[in-house]
Amino acid sequence: MATSYDFAPLFRSSVGFDRVFHLLENAQRARSISDWPPYDIVKTDDDTYRISIAVAGFTQDDLDITFQSNLLTVTGQKQEVSAVGYLHRGIAGRPFEHRFELADHVRVNGADLRNGLLSIELVREIPEALKPRKILIQSTPALTSAVPAQIEAQKAA
Repeated sequence: MATSYDFAPLFRSSVGFDRVFHLLENAQRARSISDWPPYDIVKTDDDTYRISIAVAGFTQDDLDITFQSNLLTVTGQKQEVSAVGYLHRGIAGRPFEHRFELADHVRVNGADLRNGLLSIELVREIPEALKPRKILIQSTPALTSAVPAQIEAQKAA
């Protein structure tokens, strides 16, 4: 049984969280989409991740990886083999699409197809301007003493 959440009350008391609510709404909708083929998401280090997708039977030409605006999309469309007389066909080759919402500053570092696993390496690179920085504390009251001096100068004028 799928549960649907109403985020409208949160919109009334928060500012700037539109993207988070959008992600939550998309996650709810995405659960109805098939989870085939199976995949793993692994955190390999503090700022690196790997998505591994089981794509047995797919070749490099059958797969497409695109990244646009924090959305990583992996699609597979197998080229049809000429009329082969299958007696049993148990290896699935149906088309698929997986979408992964990536956080800000996460980029795709590369992809590799080996032994039926498509591995996509991701890295989070935080710009220098957004990294924590040390703020120097001054012992002289330079900032507070300028304000009263300006007030006295205005009164005298």
